[in-house]
Amino acid sequence: MRMKFRDFGVSSMKYYEMTKNFVFREFECGLTLEDTAKLCFKSVRQVKEWDKGKNIPPECKRLIRMAKGRELSSSENWDQFKMHYDKLELPTGQLVTAQQILTGIALLEIGALSDMEVAGQVLKYARALKNLM
Repeated sequence: MRMKFRDFGVSSMKYYEMTKNFVFREFECGLTLEDTAKLCFKSVRQVKEWDKGKNIPPECKRLIRMAKGRELSSSENWDQFKMHYDKLELPTGQLVTAQQILTGIALLEIGALSDMEVAGQVLKYARALKNLM
């Protein structure tokens, strides 16, 4: 069976020729040949070579991951964290919104402050949440 991938911009690539680089670029990161070339300051021809199996330079791979939220930072502290659209995936697999993160920080800070400071902190985070909605 010779199924071609014209829908994906790679008309000469057959299903059995799909490389891990092509899967990474096209399906994991959702980038076109042109988008990848522009992001990495490379030619479309060079990106096609990567799709055929040539190694993607580590700096380009990191840039692609970071641009698509697959990698948040080069710091090891963030290794297990990923972005999925508008949610942060925690190392536990839980997806949280920006509002949930702000609420969690507010609750942590409230536990360590006096009553007068608590009211001010609650209002501060309430305003921040309002602006996000």
